[in-house]
Amino acid sequence: MKNIELIPFTKDGFVYFSKELELLKSIERPKIIQAIADARLHGDLKENAEYHAAREKQGLIEARITDLEDKLSRAQVIDLSSAQTGNVRFGAWVHLRDENTEEEKNFRLVGDLEADITKNFLSISSPLGKALLGKKENDLVELTAPKGTKEFVILKISY
Repeated sequence: MKNIELIPFTKDGFVYFSKELELLKSIERPKIIQAIADARLHGDLKENAEYHAAREKQGLIEARITDLEDKLSRAQVIDLSSAQTGNVRFGAWVHLRDENTEEEKNFRLVGDLEADITKNFLSISSPLGKALLGKKENDLVELTAPKGTKEFVILKISY
């Protein structure tokens, strides 16, 4: 029997992607089916741009639904309520200071699907995410990057 690879999620991330899946299935899918039906009424399908655009969008929606159903079926929602704040673990907010620039940054360590740098959600499988795991406040974290070694100090860890 094949082992199923579980996908880690924060509770918030699981809820967010579950809502996205429900929206796609209950609103977006019926809307695109109707758009295809409407486009068919315009005649010859070979030269019907509306029809082809709607079919392409349908393919993207169906692919996203399939992907989300797969990932959510393998979800492992990690409970952070009992997290010990001593070490950096999955779901932690980590406040860092770049030792080269003195710039401070705040990241949350999340799974690959939840990662979004615009929200400061950093994947645990990214180089910085891996380097942070298990560290404590005031620890120096070294990261080898293409432009040289980067050093960060962990200022605060919270959940």
